[in-house]
Amino acid sequence: MWIRTETQDDHAAIRELLGEAFAESDGNGRIEQRIVDALREDGDLSLCLVADIDGRIAGVAVFSPVAIDGAKDWYGLGPVAVAPGDQGHGVGSALIRAGLAEIAERGAAGCVVLGEPDYYGRFGFRNDGELRYADAPPQYFQSLTFGDDAPKGEVRYHPSFSDTSH
Repeated sequence: MWIRTETQDDHAAIRELLGEAFAESDGNGRIEQRIVDALREDGDLSLCLVADIDGRIAGVAVFSPVAIDGAKDWYGLGPVAVAPGDQGHGVGSALIRAGLAEIAERGAAGCVVLGEPDYYGRFGFRNDGELRYADAPPQYFQSLTFGDDAPKGEVRYHPSFSDTSH
């Protein structure tokens, strides 16, 4: 498995992977596809890593900027997807670890994620009750601070994350 930054040639495979990985979710993967497309179109896709297994895209992890009052250089993780046949083999973990290391190296102050506490906790994400996102249950909205200062307040993602009309 090779973790690398996406190329333009990967876009169709990433769309297909998102559709497969989120086939059982609301929107059947179309919401996640739309989010990634909108981030690319608006220049807000900060980092998109893929797991390449023998030339096949087996997973993807996306990082984009988020806004938090008084805080700079914070990112959101998501969507993260792994092909159904490759789940449970460490593909997602490898993508997340590589992505967190990359954004930290670029000077990120921290990262937020909306997801399973048990899963994301293994990467250091925690809910401290200080950051909020829309109507998300607090225990599922978690942050990872790379420095000493942990911000407080409402987190705002790219508008595509809240537009579920498509």
